[in-house]
Amino acid sequence: MDYSKIKLIVTDMDGTLLNSDHEVSQRFFEAFRKLRNRGIKLAVASGRQYYSLRERMEPVKDEMIYIAENGAIVIDRGEEKHLVPMDIRIVHQIIKEVRELENKYLILCGRKQAYIESTAPEFMKPFLDHYEKYKVVEDLLQVKDDIFLKVTICDLQGAEKNSMPYVEHFKRELQVKLSGEIWIDFNDKKAQKGNALKALQENLGINKEETMAFGDYLNDLELFEHAGIGYAVENAHEEVKKVAAHVTKSNDEFGVEMILEELLEKISVEAEQ
Repeated sequence: MDYSKIKLIVTDMDGTLLNSDHEVSQRFFEAFRKLRNRGIKLAVASGRQYYSLRERMEPVKDEMIYIAENGAIVIDRGEEKHLVPMDIRIVHQIIKEVRELENKYLILCGRKQAYIESTAPEFMKPFLDHYEKYKVVEDLLQVKDDIFLKVTICDLQGAEKNSMPYVEHFKRELQVKLSGEIWIDFNDKKAQKGNALKALQENLGINKEETMAFGDYLNDLELFEHAGIGYAVENAHEEVKKVAAHVTKSNDEFGVEMILEELLEKISVEAEQ
């Protein structure tokens, strides 16, 4: 495989780069530094909020490019490069309708922080795995003085079967994506990882053929549309593996890190020739 053109690498986080304990390996940070020294840029693309991504990337947090909230915001080394907020009208409509469903938890994701109403223990555990900066409020409909980037449903019984049938009608106006087994994300129609990656490429002067992408779930499909080389991890959703050009090992078997190390090895060999 020809890696010689690669100038930008973008990877999903949960289920892709993060292992089952939601950790980033030291192997990744070592590869990151070596790639950076060779002029290759790296970005993480996630449904997570920006602050959560920074916390996971602690050793290189100020050097990483972040595509957060499913592409609603892009921040490159501290500078906001792309922002796609939601219409407050549709935000309130989602909140009102989801409140009618049983055993569902809502997260309102703002530019400043996330907002939740419930602190039920069974909800807080997965919530705190994904959100670093948040505020507990009495009523999400009364939250003001923020820009809203995403609304998320947490359905502990399984989002695809239990919640998605009730909210699919929002697809006429919004991006409505399964971002994991218990998560459904609502974003503005223009806010998705592919559009964010395209905006980043234009900002950096990098094209599709110079981009490599990694993903595991349905909200990663758009990344592959804008990447010359696309990898699904072995544990990916079957639909993602069908779309991706290549499959690497799972997130618990260092699938992303192996490809990055292979890329570095090939770059070194080419440099010696």
